Amino acid sequence: MASPERPGRAASADPSADPRRWWALAVLAAGLSMIVLDGTIVAIALPTIITELDLDLTDAQWVGSLYAVVFAALLLSFGRLGDRLGRRRVFAVGVATFVLASVLAGSADSAGTLIAARALQGVGGAMVLPASLSSVNATFRGRDRAAAFGVWGAVMAGMAAVGPLLGGWLATAVDWRWIFYVNVPLGAAVFVGTFLVVPETKGAGFGRGIDVDGLLTSSIGFGLLVFGLIEGSDLGWWKPQRAFTVAGVTWPADAPVSPVPVSIALGLAFIGLFLLWERHRARVARSAILDLELFRHGTFSWGNLTAMTVAVGEFALVFVLPLFLVNALGLTVMQAGWVLAAMAIGAFVAGAQARHLAARMGPPGVVVLGLALEVIGVAATAFVVRPDASPLLIAAAMVVYGVGLGLASAQLTSTVLADVPPEESGSGSATQSTVRQVGSALGSALAGSVLAAGLAHSLPSQLAEVGGLPPDVADGLESSTSASAGGVIRSLAEQGTAGRLGEMGPQVVDALAAGFADATRVVVLAATGCLALGLVGAVQVARAARSAQATDGPGQPKD
Repeated sequence: MASPERPGRAASADPSADPRRWWALAVLAAGLSMIVLDGTIVAIALPTIITELDLDLTDAQWVGSLYAVVFAALLLSFGRLGDRLGRRRVFAVGVATFVLASVLAGSADSAGTLIAARALQGVGGAMVLPASLSSVNATFRGRDRAAAFGVWGAVMAGMAAVGPLLGGWLATAVDWRWIFYVNVPLGAAVFVGTFLVVPETKGAGFGRGIDVDGLLTSSIGFGLLVFGLIEGSDLGWWKPQRAFTVAGVTWPADAPVSPVPVSIALGLAFIGLFLLWERHRARVARSAILDLELFRHGTFSWGNLTAMTVAVGEFALVFVLPLFLVNALGLTVMQAGWVLAAMAIGAFVAGAQARHLAARMGPPGVVVLGLALEVIGVAATAFVVRPDASPLLIAAAMVVYGVGLGLASAQLTSTVLADVPPEESGSGSATQSTVRQVGSALGSALAGSVLAAGLAHSLPSQLAEVGGLPPDVADGLESSTSASAGGVIRSLAEQGTAGRLGEMGPQVVDALAAGFADATRVVVLAATGCLALGLVGAVQVARAARSAQATDGPGQPKD
């Protein structure tokens, strides 16, 4: 296997022999934790931000989604840039950009400033994530690589679960601005540590020129695709549900088609154009952002497909559970955060132990085991989701799910990149990260759509059991519950019998909570199905890994 070109402080140095490589892993994991946290920490503080900055609905949606859109759009480009210019350099610039954007977001006094800062955070995140992953892939070998990916996966899985808890605490106990300011001291420490202990690694064998057209077509394509997936449930998958305004241009509510299918179609067209262009550049021996030859490896192609389906299920679950816990069960934001933190506990513990299991049964086997536990944990969650459910039972199911998540995340990443040469680490890492980001957007969109459909089916039947409720009032309650994603349930519960529903208030709250629980269960079952598909893909990954190992021969272990 080829060694990276100029991989550290000395041209002949091997980063896998650097005694500081474990300190480097700690720095890379700390940088990763900022990026992953930012994907989940903002959502739970968004209601407070809306009130403080007087945001309208469109502003709030852009604050929530623009980060993900920019992030997904630039991953491939920055992954390849890291291969060419140096992964440590791109990582450091990404951390600095992210910290600067966090300061701007924390000090924002208007919607425009906050939205611009979120876009800049997406740019920084798109630099940090592939650079951190590809640096780990290029720096560690053999069993050390399995251990390193175990830590990396545990941080990624655990931080995603910790985000709602930390965000809820900062927004309620301190100030919402600290969900951004908290990145400043951590980012400063990561930036300094990067130059002290992280070795520089680069790719080799680049063709001529810079792939500007590939950068543009991939960025536009993935940006439009992720935007469409995120906004589908809000703007309408086909018919417009409301007017949409961006950069002073308005898509009217009475247009024949929503902007969502147009955005998705254009995104797919640009992605197709990007793939054709990358194939052309490879044929004429010019530099390309994406090496399509990587998909000849069964572990890479099947692994990415598995990563996407798993991300769909995981993010559908993370989307719907906080809504159910807070709005239907009546937990506080902090209490809901503690329930979800059970997932983080399982993920951290399992991620740290995954390498020991991998030594016994191989990384692909650990992925299969982890996904099987994820399916069991989520199925158990669907079983206990009731309007009177015990938070402890949900937390217990989340622990099982978290253990599976910790096992699968770390070893799936390792398995996907197992056959990728170190000089192609940036491209391979960015491809996997992009696939996961698209899957996460699809998961949130799927959860929103299924939840809306489930509420439309379950709420009428539950409200019909409330005697004496006028039909027009029932219709209004159905629409307001769906529009607020269950928020009206909590409001009515706080009013008790003193609200506009009088003595029927508690009965209506119970009916709405039961309907929301039924709809949540449907979403969780849909997430279970997606994870089950991921489990099937993981079995294919294991088969591809065995086939690749047999091809290499018994005496030729991979790095």
